[in-house]
Amino acid sequence: MRLQGSCHCGVVRFSVDSPHPYPYQRCYCSICRKTAGGGGYAINLSGRAETLEIDGAEHKGVYHAVIDGEASPGERHFCRHCASALWVYDPRWPGLVHPFASAIDSDLPVPPERVHLLLDSKASWVEVEARENDKCFAGYPEESIAEWHQRLGLEEGED
Repeated sequence: MRLQGSCHCGVVRFSVDSPHPYPYQRCYCSICRKTAGGGGYAINLSGRAETLEIDGAEHKGVYHAVIDGEASPGERHFCRHCASALWVYDPRWPGLVHPFASAIDSDLPVPPERVHLLLDSKASWVEVEARENDKCFAGYPEESIAEWHQRLGLEEGED
């Protein structure tokens, strides 16, 4: 699925191919919560890095979160004008880019179940709205985004 995304003020626009477009993972870590905001969590999708096209790249910035006292190699791309979180890229997995569902303008499919992760970092004011089929994890689940889509028969255009 070709995803189209943008920042709030519209100066950064991007598109990326995603074989895994279901916004099912809700991350409650302090980094996602504070940099992407909204509901106390952020939702990342998965895309093919080589298909990422950006208009207005000169208007974006990159933030490297500090984890356990060290700067992460992960790049959190955001708009320098309106501060919208756009996507995460990590050179340790160079084939992937993870756009924030909140930045996607395309209609996304509704996931049949959701995964709530890093609940050990959840803010005290956040209520987890887990449904009957949802799975909850204090840390990271073992199942990857690709494996989740495969298990449920939801992947698109996999090689």
